[in-house]
Amino acid sequence: MSVATIGPESVPRAPGAVPLLGHAWKLWRDPLGFLKALRESGDIVRISLGTMPVYVVTSSELVHEVTVRQARSFEKGRLFDRLRPLAGNGLATAGGEEHRRHRRLIQPLFHPQRIQLYASVMSDNAQALADSWTPGQEVEMEQAMAGYAVETLAKSLFSTDIGLPAVEAVRENLPVVLKNMLIRAASPKFLDRLPVRANRDFDAAAARLRRVIDEVVATTRRSGATGHNDLLSVLLAARDAETGEALTDTEVRDELSTILFAGAETTASTLAWTFHELARHPEVERQLVDEIHEVVGDRPVAVEDVPRLVAVRRVLDEVIRLHGVTMLMRRATAPVELGGHRFPEGTEVAFSLYAMHRDPALYPDPDRFDPDRWLPERREAIARQSYIPFGAGNRKCIGDAFVWTEATIALATILAKWRLRPVPGHTPREVASAVAHPDRVPMIVEPRTR
Repeated sequence: MSVATIGPESVPRAPGAVPLLGHAWKLWRDPLGFLKALRESGDIVRISLGTMPVYVVTSSELVHEVTVRQARSFEKGRLFDRLRPLAGNGLATAGGEEHRRHRRLIQPLFHPQRIQLYASVMSDNAQALADSWTPGQEVEMEQAMAGYAVETLAKSLFSTDIGLPAVEAVRENLPVVLKNMLIRAASPKFLDRLPVRANRDFDAAAARLRRVIDEVVATTRRSGATGHNDLLSVLLAARDAETGEALTDTEVRDELSTILFAGAETTASTLAWTFHELARHPEVERQLVDEIHEVVGDRPVAVEDVPRLVAVRRVLDEVIRLHGVTMLMRRATAPVELGGHRFPEGTEVAFSLYAMHRDPALYPDPDRFDPDRWLPERREAIARQSYIPFGAGNRKCIGDAFVWTEATIALATILAKWRLRPVPGHTPREVASAVAHPDRVPMIVEPRTR
């Protein structure tokens, strides 16, 4: 028997499984530590979610195999099946030809010219947030950045008063859904029926979001108010270049929901961690402030400034590396070979970008905040496939440029006006959801003096 035909039964099993729950218990208790530790068992390791086996690839080479080289042999897996109550059959969960059709329709929404239109909303919201603070005020940065991200997404999605109920529903319900999302996705399905608070909160918040967005989509369609530059109007007017087909109202709802849950937490988490790290590294903060004054001066931050703020980009790269996407899954649609093992159709394969980006074989001193590792002369030593903050291949996040622009504008706007210092007595702790976001980042606002 050749190496390439060894079956999945020879893949080592991770320690710590318990009856009925498998490794789901360890994922609940310490998801980030558990996912990082899996590399100690090899490049491929078997875990159990309930009684279902999942094969976790831990090396960047095998993640590249799954996401790029053999991407056509995989579809979205169990993790995304479990998120359908939130995102329906949007771009994040759709598979096959449906995914390709939706991506063709939605790609123009994130064209650079359109992001220029959204950038003015990002800048206005960031300036309004910075202007709302007072010297000496204590600000909970994770909440403040979540509010900024949701507000920016909501105003980009809905530009007319018709969308106001959806904006309020997003503000109220999206944080509840995100808080419980990873636990729901990784749990055996029979646990969904338990009358515990996490289940009740998730189901109720997801249902409210769907209901309100459905109403806004239907109202906008009936009113004919589709001639605007917001994402809702563009989605309603979109036509597939190949077939001429439009999205149904349900498909529009699903895509709006996907954009909301994919974009809000990433931006909020990245910004909150960034302010925390800058407070711990004042020399890096000084470098950023000097760059912002040189590039932007005293005017509002514009989209043209974003590519020129190279030190800001290095800091954001490093924060996203340290606190990235927790876990993704794929399901084999045909027999595949990975790491010398042959897996049958239907096999569930998982990978953690968070764990991969903290692999000491890829990043020296991986847990240390070091933006200089992204200087051009050092960045070349990092294999391209070893840093994929927004995924890779045909499933790469379609809104990555939106998130980079939004985070850069917010950071440059706030740093130009304020210094933020940690509130004594609390060190932020990572909490696993879609990304590794902080539990709390309380900070004191101090006026910036030059």
